[in-house]
Amino acid sequence: MRVIRASEIGSYLYCNRAWWYAKNGMESENAAEMLAGDNFHHKHGLRVNAARLVRIGGIVLILAALLSFLMERF
Repeated sequence: MRVIRASEIGSYLYCNRAWWYAKNGMESENAAEMLAGDNFHHKHGLRVNAARLVRIGGIVLILAALLSFLMERF
C-alpha cells in the first residue's frame, strides 16, 4: 500500500490535473516562476521572523522601562 502524504492531498485538492501530471513524472512548464515563488516565500519568512524579534525586543524594553519607573517611585 502506497503512503499518501498531506501535501499530496493538498496538491490534488488545489488542482487534480497538476497532481496527476506530477504523479506521472511530467515536468512543469513554469519551473522558473515556481522557483521565484519559493525564493519570495523564503525571504518573506525571514522578514516575519525579524519582525517577531523586533516585537519581542520592544516588549522587553517596555517592561524594563516600567520596572525602572516602579523601582524609582518606591
